[in-house]
Amino acid sequence: MNTPREGIRLRIYLGESDTHDGHSVYVALVQEARRLNLAGATVLRGIMGYGAASRVHTARFLRLSEDLPVVVEIVDDAERIELLLPFVDRVLGEGMVTLEPVRVLTYRPRHHAG
Repeated sequence: MNTPREGIRLRIYLGESDTHDGHSVYVALVQEARRLNLAGATVLRGIMGYGAASRVHTARFLRLSEDLPVVVEIVDDAERIELLLPFVDRVLGEGMVTLEPVRVLTYRPRHHAG
């Protein structure tokens, strides 16, 4: 059993079509998190949402949006998350960034048979 520890969840809310220097912002965020050796990152694609501009984005059956909401989540120690924040500020045009304390109960790699 792993010992529970306190961590921070970084959530970055943005649009699927958001770009920075010609690249998808969510891809750049995950790549930078990996470069910094953060514990891991997950990109979640929403089916509906709106942001500061109050424009609704949806994936309705006959009207597929090309700019669905995306959330990038990263959980690690506060000090490690702080390493990523300047990059987030640099690449995020529109969106919202939140930090929340979390209790990490388990964090382990997948076991490979062999």
